[in-house]
Amino acid sequence: MARPHRFKFERECLARGLRRIGGLDEAGRGPLAGPVVAAVVVFPCDWIENDLPRKLRGLNDSKQLAEEEREKFYALLTANPEIRYGVAVVDVDVIDRINILQASLHAMNLAMASLEAEPEHSLVDGPHISTVKHPQTPLIDGDARSYSIAAASIIAKVTRDRIMVAHDKEYPGYGFAEHKGYSTPKHLEALRELGPCAIHRRSFAPIRQDPPAHPEFFS
Repeated sequence: MARPHRFKFERECLARGLRRIGGLDEAGRGPLAGPVVAAVVVFPCDWIENDLPRKLRGLNDSKQLAEEEREKFYALLTANPEIRYGVAVVDVDVIDRINILQASLHAMNLAMASLEAEPEHSLVDGPHISTVKHPQTPLIDGDARSYSIAAASIIAKVTRDRIMVAHDKEYPGYGFAEHKGYSTPKHLEALRELGPCAIHRRSFAPIRQDPPAHPEFFS
């Protein structure tokens, strides 16, 4: 059985007369530290109709690519004048105030608002995105099913990874450059030894103190 083309959903939008079709994704919902980053990518209609340029044809979900591949595609995507993209960063204080789901949706809306012309329709990675302010199609595993979402996932991921590498120099000892804020054994050990720093999410367990963290965590 042939795999559906990764412009299938974009082509369906074109068939309905839509011209600005965005792919939306975020990076950083799960980590214990750092921001959540969202990106939107709008490809040219002729690419959607005819396929990606050769240099971009290995485009895939950012989680399926090695770091050097993500960096390569990031450079190609952000340097091409035919591609429209937007990025938004929502910091930890907002995440703790409104929760990570709402912060992710807020970042997506900010990313779209940063475009000169917002998409007429968006393809969004995930089961739903009720607060996006224009029509959208939610796609579970969308970053593996849509080139537009895959491109957004790469831009969001590389942007966030670079932020966490910079934070590693600002807050040494936690290993942010290595694990990017995720709850790896090394990160949890650093938390036990050093306690949380300014970019840790106080609303996330095991950092959250209300309800209290398990006593053994900081023992």
